[in-house]
Amino acid sequence: EIGLNKFPTLQGVISAMRKVSPIGGTSNAGRAIDEVVQSFFQASAGNRREAPNAAVLLLDGWPSDDLEVPARAARETGINIFIVTVEGATSEELASGVHGDFVNKSVCRPDGHFSLHTDRWTASSALVSPLVSRVCNNERLICSKTCLNSADLVFVVDGSSSVGHENFPALLEFVANVTGHFEVARAGTHVGIVQYTYEQRTEVELGRHTTPEGVREAVHRVHYWSGGTSTGAAITYTRQEMFAHSHSGKRRLLVLITDGRSYDDVREPAAAARKEGIILYAVGIAWAMKDELDAVANDPKSEHVFFVSDFDDLKTVGPKLVKNICKEYNALPRN
Repeated sequence: EIGLNKFPTLQGVISAMRKVSPIGGTSNAGRAIDEVVQSFFQASAGNRREAPNAAVLLLDGWPSDDLEVPARAARETGINIFIVTVEGATSEELASGVHGDFVNKSVCRPDGHFSLHTDRWTASSALVSPLVSRVCNNERLICSKTCLNSADLVFVVDGSSSVGHENFPALLEFVANVTGHFEVARAGTHVGIVQYTYEQRTEVELGRHTTPEGVREAVHRVHYWSGGTSTGAAITYTRQEMFAHSHSGKRRLLVLITDGRSYDDVREPAAAARKEGIILYAVGIAWAMKDELDAVANDPKSEHVFFVSDFDDLKTVGPKLVKNICKEYNALPRN
């Protein structure tokens, strides 16, 4: 009826709303949420990356189709679902097979903040003020946080002699491609890079660049170092120097990329990082040792450890890594 970017003024929106006519039929709320996700919350339809996303479902009685699955898909893309229920269910709706707790199973958090109810439409105006207050409470719009827009992501890149000048650009391209999946912004995901040999240096400070273009340009400005391989010291450096500037409420992700065995111990530094809540992924290439990669990464190893035999094959790892990062995020409890 009205797209996000159809009217630039409040009066235009209100005038258009008053012209909307009822369609009639059953309350296919699940299909409605699907339509909202697919057609409204897209950049081409006026969705803004920096603005929290919220959808308010006004529902008379009960839905006549499944709402839980579409609502979950909406939540996982960062849409805060609010549900306003009016009146009760009809006998036909009660017989639809929809679970009676469909509201709590569909909203962003089942704590009462995202749901409102009134016994009759004529009393619905009393819900306006509390609804507006809740939608405007950015601190509580927790479903705006997704696996792609709420991470502090640091790549720990092996710059040792075994990598070589000819292969180092493949490492940087891998970092750039993975970063391209995330929503880099001042209020979104922040990216940092550490390069290490026997020593460590910060190549890109965490949060220094707040646009995807800025991060990508910074990645390709990193110069190959060459030297030994002290992976354990690099993990400790990253924990102490990079994640010390991490923002509260964001997941801290460390992605190690190495092609060989470390000259120092990796177990204790990795355990110390995990103890502080840092999630570690390990990407091994060519001569990287499986036991070391397993010692670095979080459990389950099958979802946090990746290995390729050649630098050119790194491009196959990126999508899998991002998929697993999101899988882990979306599996977090909602309560």
